[in-house]
Amino acid sequence: MSTRTPECWVNDPNAEALRIEVSPGRSLLLPHDQFMFAELTNEGDDQNLKLVFAAHEVLIRGHHLHRIEAGMQRMDLSQVTKLPSYQRSLITEGQPVVLEITVKEAKQEGVG
Repeated sequence: MSTRTPECWVNDPNAEALRIEVSPGRSLLLPHDQFMFAELTNEGDDQNLKLVFAAHEVLIRGHHLHRIEAGMQRMDLSQVTKLPSYQRSLITEGQPVVLEITVKEAKQEGVG
């Protein structure tokens, strides 16, 4: 049995892309060089982090997401995944907890 604390995010200073695990059967790799901006907002007890890339918008809902935002700012965030509900009680106070991830294709203006 592992005694390692589960994590829903990973930093790697050599990362060239962000791996988003939307669900156990679906993931995306989004290149760091296509990152445009991030927006972190508070809504009650939850935080929402929006990561906008050239072709995709990633919406992350959770707690203590400022650490994930900082990883993206340094361009070393390499993976984000939703934490299963049964593991949430194992997270130490102050560590990021991702409750939900939604990915949308960015609107392409002037295409058609």
